[in-house]
Amino acid sequence: MTRKDQIREYKETKLPMGLFIIKNTANGKVLIGSSVNLPAILNRMKSQLEMGGHPNRILQEEWNQLGADSFTFEVLDTLNHSDVLDYNPAKDLEALMELWMEKLSPYENRGYHSLPGSKV
Repeated sequence: MTRKDQIREYKETKLPMGLFIIKNTANGKVLIGSSVNLPAILNRMKSQLEMGGHPNRILQEEWNQLGADSFTFEVLDTLNHSDVLDYNPAKDLEALMELWMEKLSPYENRGYHSLPGSKV
């Protein structure tokens, strides 16, 4: 396989998309998010936490206090790629997110999300 073939194959590879979850194993709190590229977003979340720049202030504070060993990073649910030309997964990811937010209710003591309708 030539380098050109390898590049083409890489560009044509469909990356896993869906939801991820970051779990604090010390207190059970979770953060749920979505992405069209799960490996990249999980890597980004870990990097932000390690560098002290995660946008979720409470998650970052607990990471700083408890350390990396108190957190897990997992794929929560995946979304299948569509064969439809110009498919935009945004609405499907949003619907999947709503289902899991309702199921896990990651608010207040259960998670790092703000209650729906609250101003933070």
